[in-house]
Amino acid sequence: MDEIRVSIVQSALVWEDKAANLRHFYELLKPLRGQADIAVLPETFTTGFSATACELAETNDGYTVKSIQAWADELDLAIAGSFLAKNAVGEVFNRGFFIAPHATPVFVDKRHLFRIGGENKLLTAGASCPIIAYKGWNIRLIVCYDLRFPVWMRNRVAGEYAAGEHTGSPLQYDLLICTANWPHTRDYIWTTLLQARAIENWCYVCGVNRIGEDGNGVAHAGNSTLFDFWGKARAYAEANREAVITTNLSKQLLLNFREKFAMWRDADVLPAL
Repeated sequence: MDEIRVSIVQSALVWEDKAANLRHFYELLKPLRGQADIAVLPETFTTGFSATACELAETNDGYTVKSIQAWADELDLAIAGSFLAKNAVGEVFNRGFFIAPHATPVFVDKRHLFRIGGENKLLTAGASCPIIAYKGWNIRLIVCYDLRFPVWMRNRVAGEYAAGEHTGSPLQYDLLICTANWPHTRDYIWTTLLQARAIENWCYVCGVNRIGEDGNGVAHAGNSTLFDFWGKARAYAEANREAVITTNLSKQLLLNFREKFAMWRDADVLPAL
């Protein structure tokens, strides 16, 4: 599939109220049926970024994931974001999800826990970040603070290309998704890092942030943006406004760019994560 339609879903969150947030985002997503292939939601979209909300954490077969899977099946689109998750031994994670229609969900736990906010004291860090295959695209998902750590999401060159061969796709992923609750005071860093990750990884980057003040009094402006491989903004959600914005991405344009500007051929060889 050459073109894929990606929707930014930027909204305020109701603090620690899963039912209210699920109702609200379902209403935002319903008009996307037949209009989008992927919808990206903010980080911890059912609770907000709350260090005291761990009691609201769910297992992977809980109500939140079942709701998202039902939406994906009904609306025929994949949905990405994150939620507070727990496992059988009581560990809690900030868990990214990519849930496609009638498919097994893919989960990616946040690797870098936000020490300043105390996230590292309550949650367990993730250890892997798989490549997600969807409609002929390879996708990678990260969660908020992960965006600051470029080695974690480095778009590595496939082994046959590193060895000088010229078959197949040269890089691991085509689209990087970042789901976030990024504070207004660091807006410039948010957009700068999204742009940098697109340029240095030769890929599209979609960053979706919440708006509004959270239960800790932290303000969020949104500024959700989708950058292309040139570092140019293809879609932008205006600050402090709820928005659902869909844009078409072309894989052929990406592949043409990678062939014409094959800087990846000179990339440092890094070990697989």
